[in-house]
Amino acid sequence: MRLAARSTAEERMDTDCLDFDDYRRCLRDLARVNTVTLTHRPMLAWLARETVGLRSFALLDVACGHGDALRRIDRWAARRGIASRLVGVDLNPWAMRAAQDATAAATSITYRTGDVFAIDPAETFDFIVSSQFTHHLDDDQVVAFIRWMEAHARRGWFIGDLHRHWLPYYGFGVLAWIARWHRFVLSDGRISIARAFVPDDWRRLLCAAGLAEREAAVTWHLPFRLCVARHCPAR
Repeated sequence: MRLAARSTAEERMDTDCLDFDDYRRCLRDLARVNTVTLTHRPMLAWLARETVGLRSFALLDVACGHGDALRRIDRWAARRGIASRLVGVDLNPWAMRAAQDATAAATSITYRTGDVFAIDPAETFDFIVSSQFTHHLDDDQVVAFIRWMEAHARRGWFIGDLHRHWLPYYGFGVLAWIARWHRFVLSDGRISIARAFVPDDWRRLLCAAGLAEREAAVTWHLPFRLCVARHCPAR
């Protein structure tokens, strides 16, 4: 597999799952992947810095999947005594159903089904986050997403995604096989890594979206995660 440029191969999870239960099992295993690979740790560290001095905040998670990131944020905010209004949006209605089933009714989380670009232009959030979403987009769509976040995030936004590299590409297949994760987690996981980014990709995409290099931080985190964080000027 050549990894010099982003792959355009299609992932199968959203189109080939047999039924809701099959899709839910896949999402549940993806949430386990996120736990094992410390996916949400950089996002929570960023959020800790961004919420210093705040007593409340509103946050949108784009392509929220199983809702595991939002549940982590809900617990994190509760421990710190910060009131949070958390919203997750995902294109697939099965995702909203699975996320709701996995989320206690007492949380401050609301799930929606729909296209994030169709959200009311007047609706804004303090923070917008996404995890393993942008590699599903082509370059033009990533640029459009960055611009959309710039218009809708009052305080900042955060993208967590994968680093395109041969080591996680081949290593993930071994890990998924040993863990006996869902068949689409095994196949789509490697495709996701091939569709993902290297730091120069993010610098080019940020520039295309109209952001100077100093306006958004591109950082690398173990194990092979690339994150893009933006602190928005006061609005």
